[in-house]
Amino acid sequence: MTDFLQWEIIKNHHAYLVKRPNVRPLSKELFNVRNIHGMKANGLIHRRAISIQPANDNKGVIVTKKNPKRLRQPASQNYSVVMKAGPRRLLWKLARMFKYQNYRRDLKKATLRRASAILKSQRTKIAKKRTVKRGMSSKKKLKM
Repeated sequence: MTDFLQWEIIKNHHAYLVKRPNVRPLSKELFNVRNIHGMKANGLIHRRAISIQPANDNKGVIVTKKNPKRLRQPASQNYSVVMKAGPRRLLWKLARMFKYQNYRRDLKKATLRRASAILKSQRTKIAKKRTVKRGMSSKKKLKM
């Protein structure tokens, strides 16, 4: 079955469709990196799709890909890799995967953005130091 025919069948009725008033329809399926309800971004119908999710221990990301050779074997169709390298190295590896594995180059930018946002959320937050006022104005307040 072609991608277009599959899209026409599930376009208006699937479990991951999110419709809200005054907002463009969104989709929350696993392989939809952009979360946009559209044929190009849909991960259910394409033979090759990619998903980025945070790792279980909040260190790194899980990259899940569809194997186009196993479309008729749903149990073994998807395979996952946990990437725990540093942020720059991880983003570099993802970019190279798109380049050398010929993996849906139209999703490269969205995938890198999603991975970057996940890595940014996993960073430890550093408490800011409180600055102490110096000079004449601070000394005047102490005397009063």
